[in-house]
Order: sequence, then C-alpha cells, then structure tokens
Amino acid sequence: MAALPPLNALRAFEAAARHLNFRLAAEELGVTQGAVAQQVRGLEARLAKKLFDRLPRGLALTEAGRRFHTPLRRAFRLIEEAVDDLSDDLQITISVTPSFASKWLVPRLNDFTSKHPDISVQVDARERIADFEGDGVDIAVRQGRAPFGANLVAEPLFSTEFILVCSPGTAHCISRPSDLSDQTLLNDTHGLWPLFLERLGVTGKPRMMNFSQTSLAIDAAVSGQGIALANAPLVSSELASGKLVQPLSDVLVEDLGFYVVMPKPPRQPQLVALMRDWLLSQV
Repeated sequence: MAALPPLNALRAFEAAARHLNFRLAAEELGVTQGAVAQQVRGLEARLAKKLFDRLPRGLALTEAGRRFHTPLRRAFRLIEEAVDDLSDDLQITISVTPSFASKWLVPRLNDFTSKHPDISVQVDARERIADFEGDGVDIAVRQGRAPFGANLVAEPLFSTEFILVCSPGTAHCISRPSDLSDQTLLNDTHGLWPLFLERLGVTGKPRMMNFSQTSLAIDAAVSGQGIALANAPLVSSELASGKLVQPLSDVLVEDLGFYVVMPKPPRQPQLVALMRDWLLSQV
C-alpha cells in the first residue's frame, strides 16, 4: 500500500476544490493563501497529476481533480461524523451574516441557551455562504430570494421591509421626503437608497456614506451621523429603546426576505429542528 500524502495537503486540496479559490480555502483553514497553494502544488507533485487549472479568476478542477475530490470529500465527512459521535457535548453551528448576528440573533440567543442548557451553540458570523458539506454548519439564516439550492430547504423567517431610521437629534430636520436631499444617507451593500429616493420623488444627489455591513450603517445612525435605510427587524431593539426613531412612515418592500436554510437531510436532525423552531418562534 502506497504511503498517504500529508493530511494538511489533502485538507488544503479539498477546501480549495470546494471553493475553487485558494484565498477562500485559506480563510476556512486559518492559514495563508500561499500556504494553501504550496500544499496543493506539493500534492500535485507527489501524485504526478495536475489537479487544478489555474484561471485568471479562480480555479477549475481537472478531470483527475474531480475524480480525486469526490471520494476525498466523502472521507472527510466520515471523519467529522466519527468525531461527532464520540463527543459528549451537543453542539449546533448556525451560519449568519455579521449584521444579522449582532442586530437580531445575539440579543435573543440567551433565550435558546436558557431553554436548552445542554446544547452548545456556535455562531459562524461571516459573509460567506455555508455549503453544509465540509464547513460543519448545521443551519443558516440568509437574506435573499428562494430557492437557494436543490439540496437545501428554505423556510421564510420574515419578509423584508426597509425603513428610514435616525437618531432623535436628527429626526427634527425631517418632516417630508424632500428633506432627505439635505441629509447624509448611510448606505450599505444592498444599495437601495437610489431606488427608494426615486419612489419617493426625491431629486438631486444627497450626500452618501457607504458601509460594507448593514450593522455599521445602523450604528452610524445611532451616533447621529445620518439616516439609514435598514431592515425593520434588525433595528427593532434600537427603536424600542429610543436610540433610533423613524422620521417618515414610508417603507420600501423588497423580496430579499430572510430564510432559515437547512440541508436535506440535515446532519443533526433533532438539533436542527430545535433551532429552526426556536428561530421561527422569535419572529
């Protein structure tokens, strides 16, 4: 029997083959992009097979790479399941975006842990999409348009209404939509301000301050830096506490709803069902 390649090289290849990107594989494994590329090159040299075609914008598996990746992915999954079977602790991993985590999930999570003290919850708060295969994610909450994939189940959590929010000190300057043209508008990656202003009939070019995450735009609104166009559920606690107010009643309804997303079948059916039911109960 031939000696097996190093485990780190196999892990680097498997992650790169799933993402088709050395950078994303490196982020998952917690190493540098160069380290992943070097491990893959060493594996190709050891196997005397080219596993990837290096493209200008990513990677593509060669025929040998595809044949190698399929059983390797299955083998890593078996190892993960074996480790899970030996663990005495019940743990569920939920994948959410950073904004959803900080503004909606974390403030409510104590309710779940108090009801299920024997279950450890791991929150994976990153922008990347969970694949539920090699990332250890059991359940996710994502904003978008269903369906999300043939092997995924998506249940609506809540629809998306975007509302205007600002600090109480800013609100006195706004009594009608045209007043928005004199304000700083806090924009996130959804980029919905132009559409909303058009529907309100607001002309001109208001000042824009752009943020990579919705939570940052909301925090900027709390600190009085301008007006955010935010998902209503994500600002419910700030509105209830008076940190934010809604200066105008106009609402932008988009079909970018929030969904509870699960693989079928789930890796841990009972734990996933508990978390799904709890998430839906919080709406």
